Amino acid sequence: MTRPNTRIVLLAFALTTIGSTSAMAASTETDFKAAYAAAEAANNEAGRLRNQWTVTAEALADAKKAAEKGDFDHAMASARDAEALAKASIFQATSEKEAWKNLEIR
Repeated sequence: MTRPNTRIVLLAFALTTIGSTSAMAASTETDFKAAYAAAEAANNEAGRLRNQWTVTAEALADAKKAAEKGDFDHAMASARDAEALAKASIFQATSEKEAWKNLEIR
């Protein structure tokens, strides 16, 4: 697993903040399951690209714990965080796949 750089984490945070402010209604178990499935799918894609972040796994675990306690608002927020982090790690992996070619050898 790799560690995310600050710019990518800030992007993930911004995406998460935008997503969580749009849904102010109480979350249900069905909402959580859909959000968790989306987060897991994105994390699996990051794994396929060999760029899973540990913070994504932590957010997924937090979401699952909150859901087990019946706190679906918190579970939804954590699942959305996990999805945003996973998508940011996918972005990092795909952008760096070509970016190294632009480095100047000194």
